[in-house]
Amino acid sequence: MWSLRFISAQALVSQPRVARQSLEGVAHNLYPLLFKASYLLEQAEVIRVLLECWPLEECRLGALLGPSTDHPDDLRDRACRACLEACVRGLADHVLRDGGQRRLRVADLTGVRDVQVQRCPCGRALGRWGRTELLARTCCELQAEPRGARHPIEVLTDLFVTKGNFEVVVRALGPPRPAPLRVHCLSFRADSLGPSQLLHVLRLAGPGELRRLDVVHNVRLHAGHVQQLLAQVGFPRLISLTLPAKAFDVPPACTLAPSGEDPFLTSIAWELSQMTQLTELSVAFSTLTGKIQILLGPLRTPLRVLDLAHCSLNHADMAFLANSTHAAHLEVLDLSGHSLVSLFPSTFFRLLGQAAQTLRVLTLEECSIEDGHVSTLILALSPCCKLRELRFLGNPLSARALRRLFAALGELPKLQCVEFPVPKDCFPEGAAYPQDELAMSKFDQQKYDVIAEDLRAVLLRAGRDDIQVSTPLFGSFDPDIQETSDELGTFLLQAFKTALENFSRALKQIE
Repeated sequence: MWSLRFISAQALVSQPRVARQSLEGVAHNLYPLLFKASYLLEQAEVIRVLLECWPLEECRLGALLGPSTDHPDDLRDRACRACLEACVRGLADHVLRDGGQRRLRVADLTGVRDVQVQRCPCGRALGRWGRTELLARTCCELQAEPRGARHPIEVLTDLFVTKGNFEVVVRALGPPRPAPLRVHCLSFRADSLGPSQLLHVLRLAGPGELRRLDVVHNVRLHAGHVQQLLAQVGFPRLISLTLPAKAFDVPPACTLAPSGEDPFLTSIAWELSQMTQLTELSVAFSTLTGKIQILLGPLRTPLRVLDLAHCSLNHADMAFLANSTHAAHLEVLDLSGHSLVSLFPSTFFRLLGQAAQTLRVLTLEECSIEDGHVSTLILALSPCCKLRELRFLGNPLSARALRRLFAALGELPKLQCVEFPVPKDCFPEGAAYPQDELAMSKFDQQKYDVIAEDLRAVLLRAGRDDIQVSTPLFGSFDPDIQETSDELGTFLLQAFKTALENFSRALKQIE
């Protein structure tokens, strides 16, 4: 229920002209209330004026949009383009004001969540990449205004940098003189950048304050680049690190010693051990056979989040994980792409047993889990009393096996979300696994619908209608990929063209 104060605030901001004229007489502690009411009604004009006149020392977007006693609804999943643009323009107006007090010192623009379906009335979102470019361009515009630098604002933000906005971000982060808006990056995501570009922009972004670093998809790094990045830039406060595929491959010009010792991996592990706050590590699609102990052994803090999908782990790797200090602290674990139940049944069983009291999210996609493995899987999952999400797409399971598994899943008290594979009954007989996208899409939709409804009925009979079940064939929604899909497609086409040119050149040399 909304308070009378919030209803009154709504009434005021719904008339922008009256709101502007009334601001001088509004108590300072009511500005946050007026801001949330304006955001709810998408009154961008009022939001901009509020930020221009903001009388408090701090303005934190996540706190302003979150639930409160006056308005319990959470607006943090509304990345409304008009409202967020008004926020940044309002900050620029604030530093350029000629008269009146300028008390605002910290503007925290983090806390907005990017979701698939926007709940704001306009339905027009401004994603993380767009927010990065908007803030960067605004900073560049203000660099020509020396009067703004006398009363600077520290802006805390999450940056998403690609080839498309690299230049403007570099200009914004590296002004030749003190800037009116001083950007402090807490979270950094990089895609489609070269290694030298990545190092350059990270140095400018203030790595000493960085809490999260995601280097993804089309940033082509090998172990030499990673070692250089960690050793030369340094991230003392980093909590979460994601590296792209093949990030641990030996540099092309290097060869390992006859003993097989990998000096790059050893150095990377040492650098990670110096990050005393690191608790989240994602190194999916890197070949790490027999190397997990070298990589994770030196870490000083137990990991809460670990992604080792498609890392070609062997028995020694699984044994280390099951017996390491990390196991008892894991909350999110991805072991996709490994035949866990058939190749490592005892160590897999022990790993889940060790993680049972903390594990919230488990992903076991394309793990060759067949009907004969279901009993073992049920036993391994049964102690996981905190498990909220289970994903096991891409496994060749029949409808009958899935019914048995779902009956057991209904016993997990905290479970909320299950992503299950299309039953193999729905594919032509003899279909191969793992499947490519074309094969994955060729299944009997009617048969699938009947089986899926039957599986929901299993949960319903167990009194678990609260569990959401689905089969996202092509992966979960990623707002960052969605936002930059055009640029990503262009980058991939260029990479394909370059590969063809290199191949053609090599053929001519052979001839």
